[in-house]
Formats: sequence, C-alpha cells, structure tokens
Amino acid sequence: MAGLVVMLSPAMTGFCAWAQYKTGETPAEPRDTSTVVLTLDDALKIALSENVTVRVADMEITRTEYARRGTYASLLPQINATGSYQRTIKKQIMYMGGDDNGSSGGGMASMFTGIMDPINYYIQEIIKGTGLVIPPYQAPEKEETTTQSSNEGFAVGRWNSFNGGVSAAMPLINATLWESVRNAGTACELAVEKARSSRMDMIAQVKQAYYNVLMAKEAFNVYKEVYENAVNNFAQTEKRFQVRKASELEYVRAKANVSQAVPNVYNGESAVILALWQLKAVMGIDLDRNIDTAGSLEDYAAGMVESLVDGENTTLDYNTTMRQLGLQAEQLAHAIRMQTFANLPTLSVNFSYSMNAMTNDFNFAEYKWTPYSFVGLTLSIPIFTGLKNLNSVRQAKVQKAELDLQREDTERQLKIAIRQALNTMQTSIKSYYSAQEAVDLARKAYEISEQSYQVGKSTLTDLNDAQLVLTQSRLAQCQAINSFLVAKSGLEKIVGHDFLDEEDKVDLGK
Repeated sequence: MAGLVVMLSPAMTGFCAWAQYKTGETPAEPRDTSTVVLTLDDALKIALSENVTVRVADMEITRTEYARRGTYASLLPQINATGSYQRTIKKQIMYMGGDDNGSSGGGMASMFTGIMDPINYYIQEIIKGTGLVIPPYQAPEKEETTTQSSNEGFAVGRWNSFNGGVSAAMPLINATLWESVRNAGTACELAVEKARSSRMDMIAQVKQAYYNVLMAKEAFNVYKEVYENAVNNFAQTEKRFQVRKASELEYVRAKANVSQAVPNVYNGESAVILALWQLKAVMGIDLDRNIDTAGSLEDYAAGMVESLVDGENTTLDYNTTMRQLGLQAEQLAHAIRMQTFANLPTLSVNFSYSMNAMTNDFNFAEYKWTPYSFVGLTLSIPIFTGLKNLNSVRQAKVQKAELDLQREDTERQLKIAIRQALNTMQTSIKSYYSAQEAVDLARKAYEISEQSYQVGKSTLTDLNDAQLVLTQSRLAQCQAINSFLVAKSGLEKIVGHDFLDEEDKVDLGK
C-alpha cells in the first residue's frame, strides 16, 4: 500500500508562510520543498496579487487614466518655444527707377499723363494772377552709372537670419473638445469595469479549480478505500482457500479485484496532481511549488440549502457585461454629440512674441535684435466639409442601434444562464440527499455482505456487487456537491456583486 499511494502531506504553514516564501526566495537559495496548505480565501488572495490577467487589467486602468489627463490638457494653454536660423544662398534683386531702355517715364507715371494736364493748366493761370515768377524745373542730368544701376538692380537682405520666440494658444469655445473630455472620463470608467470583470472571471476560475481539487481528492480516497477493501477481501479469500473453504475461482476473482483496483488508484492520484497544477496556473504561481487544499467537499454540504437563492431576486443590475455595454452605449452617445458639435464655430486666443536679427557675420555680441509680438482671436466657422460630419453622425447612430440589439440579446442569454445555474443547484441538492441515503444503504449492505462472506453465507460476487454500489454512491454524492459549488460560483459571477461599494461603484480594493 505504501508503494502505491502517494499523498500530498499537509503542512500547517498557512498563507503567511506562502507570502514569506515569495518575498524571501532568491535564485541562489535551495528550493523550498515544503507543502503549503491553502484555504479558498488564501487562494483567492494570492490570485488577486499574482494573476497575470488581473495585473494587465490594472495596467490598462493606469493607461486610460493617463489618456484622460492628456485630454484635459487640451483645455489648457499650449505654449511652444521656437527658434530658427536661415543662411541666404542667393540674395533677392530689387530694381528702382526706369525701364530696360533707360527712360525714366513709363510704368505707372504714363497712366496719369492725360489726367494731370488740366490740373497743370489751372495751376499756371492761378500763378499768373498773383504775379509770381516760378523758374522752370531743371531736371538733373542723367548719369550713365545711375542708368546702368537701375537697369541691373541691386541685392537686398543679409546673409544670416536668426529668429526666436514664444507662442501660446488656448481654446475658448470648442464644444467638440469639451465632449471629448467627457468621453475620456467614460473610457476610464469602462477600463475600471473591465478590470472588475477580470477579477470576477479570475475568482470564478479559482473557485472552480479549487473545488475540482477537492473532488479529485474525494475520488482518490474512494478508489483508495476500494483498493484497501479488495486487499482485505483477498486476504480473507486466501485464508479460506488454504483451508479448502473457498474455491479456486473465488481466489482468482479476489486477486483480480486487487489488480483491477490498482489502476484506479493511480488515475485518482494523477487527477489530484493535474487539478493542483490547474489551480496553481489560475492563481499565477510557480507550478513546481508544493501546495495542498484544506478541508473537503463535505464541509460545503451543510450550507447548500442556505446558499440557494431565489430566482426572482436575481437581477442583472450589477452584471459586469451589462455595465460594460451600458458604458459603451454612453461612449457612442458622446461620439454622436462630438460629430454634431463639429458643425459649431470654435473660438481660440493666440499670442506670439519673437526676436529677429539679420547680419552678415557671426558676431553675436553686436547683433541688433528686433522684437515682434501680437495677440489675437481666431474664429473658425465650418461651412462645408463634404457631408463628412453628417455621415459620421449617421455611422455612430447605426453603431448605437447595433449595440442596443446586442445588449438585448446579451440580457436574454444571461437570464437563461441564471435559470440554468439555479436549476443545476436545485438538482444538485436533490441528487446529494438522494446519494447520501444511497451511501448509507450501500455501506450497510456492504458490511452485511462482508460479514456473510466471512462466515461463508454469501459469495464473492455478492460482495463485489455491494462494493460497486457503494463506490458509485459515494462518487455520486461528491459529484453532486461539486456541481452545486461550480454552479454557485457561476451564478455569483453573473449576478456580479463583488468589488462594489455601498453606492454601487467599483471598488477594486474590496
């Protein structure tokens, strides 16, 4: 028996020892081979701190909070400092005076010749009446160099140009921006609700994995007891066979029962190990860490009837899926308003201050900096955007209609899941009490058959039949408890009362 049965020895170290192990172990230290016995509460606490899905959900909350703060920053002044340097490669040429033929007339002056003649006549008549003598105007002689300079033009500007300054802008009236800020707050609430959903999913998985470990251990104990009974029966049959009170057929069948019970023990042991691996994986701890579960399924059997809830009192007000769909609908409402507000005018204030310097050298100490600044208002009135805003509003409305249909279907499916869970719990309670009565009767029948077989009044076949009924009854009893607990954890997840405070707000630290 010692060579066949390998049990996980419970060590009374508790959850505190586990925490000490997590913080104290280093790669250089030898691995701790002790076994940590965990209650269901201990397993949930470890999972809330070590589970990868929960940690990712918390990071998503932090990321969304930063995004919300970035949206609020759009309402504040945006201040920028600028600086630039330009090196002139080819200066601009400017022309002054006559045209390409060297004449000083032409251009705009020739356009006013006919208009100025009457004016000049009246001015001369006025001068004659006063008796004044005005010497005629003598135009300066044109120099060849001037004509040549006017024809060729001259370069303007300097080789180096420096510019530095500060500019600021802030929106005063922008309905689209205000609505985007509200939408960012809703996105943050949605991230928190998703984190709550991750925690609730994790809790349901840990509970089901924990119950599966208890179920596997109960099944292992049943198969171990069957093996022990087979060994005892074989010992009795062997003694009777030696004194010629049992036939060789009974001896062979008793020995075959022992051999037949051995694989079930191995399978039960393997099922316990696999269930523990699953529990450790869901908790997010090292798979090589030795743990064990405290208690048994019978500890939960006493409260099955008290924990059965009334189907009429179950609502979906706290269901995380419905709350997420509600927040998504709120986001779509914000999107519709944002697209609608895009047709409204916007007003912003602008300010700029800059310093300019233009030189032909790099003697910074002698630069003459010229300031330039302004402040103003910018009003933008959308007139025509190619029906882009209108189509965006229509698109958002279609998405909202799709979400409403999805929400209606989800609510229907969740109500079916609630009824199914309640029905499973009620059936499990009935199955448990029926199996409990069957176990008592099967155990009594096995004891009677065992005593009758020892005195030779019954056959080994009768004893095997009684053993089979007892085994099936005990497994059915354990299965009924496990089915009730799994259905209850699923119902708790659907109802969704976890991680909510008195005001129905999400409290992840609860």
